Amino acid sequence: MRYEVLGPLRVVDDRGISSITARKIEVLLAVLLIRADQLVSADRLAGEIWEENAPRRATAGLHVYISQLRKFLSRPERPHGPIVTRPPGYELRLDGDRIDAEEFLSLAKAGRQYAQAGEYEPAAECFERALALCRGPTLGHLQGGHIIEGYVARLSEERLECVELMLDARLALGRHREVIGQLYSLTADHPLREPFYRQLMLALYRSGRQADALGVYQMARRMLNRELGLEPCRPLQDLQYAILTGR
Repeated sequence: MRYEVLGPLRVVDDRGISSITARKIEVLLAVLLIRADQLVSADRLAGEIWEENAPRRATAGLHVYISQLRKFLSRPERPHGPIVTRPPGYELRLDGDRIDAEEFLSLAKAGRQYAQAGEYEPAAECFERALALCRGPTLGHLQGGHIIEGYVARLSEERLECVELMLDARLALGRHREVIGQLYSLTADHPLREPFYRQLMLALYRSGRQADALGVYQMARRMLNRELGLEPCRPLQDLQYAILTGR
């Protein structure tokens, strides 16, 4: 069985693709997956499901949701299912099952190691394979408590860093022209993320577009001044100076 969280939450196995339509049960599965192979207390689960609006019979409600989730995850070849009751809560045991986010993190780690060794071709390949696993925002647009919010924030940052590293690897391989369009989109989608401006300036400059590269610096400077009252970071300033002086 494969759990996929890099997009709307779903379960994939030999029977096909399955999704949960009931929000509270989806939150329950998401939290148990985030804490896979760890005990999660009933109180913590209730806090994620209902946040600060837990009903008086939250414990009984949680038991119902656990029962429904067990039915959803039941398979003939695994009569006991992956969810184990262990006071004071529950644990989802993977037992060989996979989570796509762990595969993503493993590929990204391998890509970093290749990049640090100066092996940019396999590095780019690892980053590209990792990003290909992403079907949309982590867990779709599922709303939950602190566990889900923290997990989504962490994987969103990991994903953006993976994009940055992939683009660095492509630039190191001399693939400047092919990344320009993507970088323009990334600076528009993440206007305060300065590494994308740096990469775009570098790609444009190495493609013989010095004026456009300097225009990107001015665009970044205006955005940062307007939104944060800040000047561009030192790497951006240094790159601008290098372009101006032809170094």
